[in-house]
Amino acid sequence: MSRPVSQLPRWLAAAGASVVLAGSLAAPAHAGPSSRQQEFGSAAAEFGVPLNVLLGVSYLESRWDSHAGTPSTSAGYGPMHLTDLRAAGGLGSEFDSGEDPRGDDARPALHPVAAKPTAPPPGLQTVDEAAALLHTDAAKLRTDAAENIRGGAALLARYQQQLGVHSADAKDWYGAVARYSGSEDATAARTFADEVFDMISKGMSRITDDGQTVTLTAASAGTPDRSQVARLGLRADAPAGAECPKSVACESVPAPYQENPDGSYGNHDLADRPRSQKIDYIVIHDTETSWDAALKLAQDPTYLAWHYTVRSSDGRIAQHVPTKDVGWHAGNWYVNSKSIGVEHEGFGAKGTWYTEAMYRSSAKLVGYLARRYGIPLDRAHIIGHDNVPGTTPSTIAGMHWDPGPYWDWAHYFDLLGAPLRPTGRPGSGLVTIAPSFERNQLTFTGCDEIGSGNPCAATSSEAVVLHTAPSDTAPLLNDAGLHGTDPSTMDVSDVGSRMATGQKYAVAGTQGDWTAVWYLGQKGWFHNPRTAPTALPAGGMVATPKPGRASVPVYGRAYPEASAYPSNVPAQDLEPMPYTLAAGQKYAVGGVVGSEYFSATTFDPADHVVVRGTTKYVEIQFGHRVEYVNLDDVQLRPAL
Repeated sequence: MSRPVSQLPRWLAAAGASVVLAGSLAAPAHAGPSSRQQEFGSAAAEFGVPLNVLLGVSYLESRWDSHAGTPSTSAGYGPMHLTDLRAAGGLGSEFDSGEDPRGDDARPALHPVAAKPTAPPPGLQTVDEAAALLHTDAAKLRTDAAENIRGGAALLARYQQQLGVHSADAKDWYGAVARYSGSEDATAARTFADEVFDMISKGMSRITDDGQTVTLTAASAGTPDRSQVARLGLRADAPAGAECPKSVACESVPAPYQENPDGSYGNHDLADRPRSQKIDYIVIHDTETSWDAALKLAQDPTYLAWHYTVRSSDGRIAQHVPTKDVGWHAGNWYVNSKSIGVEHEGFGAKGTWYTEAMYRSSAKLVGYLARRYGIPLDRAHIIGHDNVPGTTPSTIAGMHWDPGPYWDWAHYFDLLGAPLRPTGRPGSGLVTIAPSFERNQLTFTGCDEIGSGNPCAATSSEAVVLHTAPSDTAPLLNDAGLHGTDPSTMDVSDVGSRMATGQKYAVAGTQGDWTAVWYLGQKGWFHNPRTAPTALPAGGMVATPKPGRASVPVYGRAYPEASAYPSNVPAQDLEPMPYTLAAGQKYAVGGVVGSEYFSATTFDPADHVVVRGTTKYVEIQFGHRVEYVNLDDVQLRPAL
């Protein structure tokens, strides 16, 4: 219940007053306090929450952004991430679509249908409790940033009251912070709270997506009372056994490997990586369903499984498939065989942002895996599901587009310790796409229903759109695999004329504030003014057809030549994609790879075979997705 400070319990009223006077965290003097900063201060005073606690919790949820009242991909709203799944959209599964997640021509296409949950999980409806405390309606909490902050403060005060702790010291609010995470288990709740108190000790200042300067001044909160978590009635720590760094909350929720009555088996393949095959990629996904539903799907022997799932509210991680084994997740068997799949709880089209707790936990996991397997921390190897190529022309249209244009790749690479920086001289022949995420606000369509044409809210995006000429009014490029001869669209799922942050492209020209790059065999133009660049000069190698070659074929997988296959393994098709890589065009090189095919069509892993050829391929950034060209068809040279 919301009450004026004068009507709060004496200890809470005193706490509010002392926090504002002793711990005021105004924005830097040159900017002056922002209204958002003042809203945090007012809410902290009203509900007696230490201001640094309120700011720390909000940062770990939303980085203090309002997101124009749009939901996160896990149905959270506003700076305090008050969740309302009813308003945000329905529940489904990432794999309820036309994509065959295995992507292996040697087996029948796999199209399992996930059961739909009938009710939202309680953890995705915190807006209701906050609305009851404030005697207001959920709609106001979703759309009004100041009221949203009040709602979050009211929840923290309620959790503290339920603990029976009467203190104005931030260190004594550890249990309330842990409860705010929404975690059902003690380890995840403590991990969330530890992140908040680490943020309090280090401090932070940033400009939000709506131009608000907010500052959390670094200050020691003392040693927090971590014993409070034991009084929250949470599940005991999950048993060990998962392949995770020690700094995250992680549990093993194993996917079954068993034969089914119909003779099929699932829901992944046993292997012996990296001894059998090098792991080259980590693929970032979102689940299109809730955490609970995703875990149930991964445990269904008739469904399919990936390696990890990351929860939105607190960053908890579940591992389903050992990293040595091959998950069915990317829709391309070559990429599956060479990758680790990490799903993130989220609803791509119906949500427009991901929580900071999820970003941080995911980055710790991916950094750990990259170091363990020698995977470069760049966008040629840390890829989205939307960057995975189709296997043949017929599969391109069914490939997925998650985690979508609202995943903040620049921030993610900051957390990975590999920030996007210029690596070339001005005027270099390569660029790294790097718009300001907060200022790069785009209006896509189809967030209500893919293909509807209805505009989404204009909000922050990592994407940069390409045009056929240096003008915002020029048509978008064509993706022959997606649209035939028609131009691409601004549908949120349409990656046919869209570059992603961190990707490298070869420069094809400049004109004023516009830069052209080679993209799907075409020149694509994007706005890149010197005063607010959307790309950075980059160094590296480019691939171009060898002299005398009018064009070279482009492939969606790096499979061996037919002569490399043993007699008991059918040779796999090398059908080229419906694109043209013509003489004079250049594409950024992600690496040179050998040719491999993992034959795993039977339940008995003794029958599994890794076929290796002598053909070598070059991974290139050809469009939004990576593709492969035969090394014998191209020449590699430094970008100039």
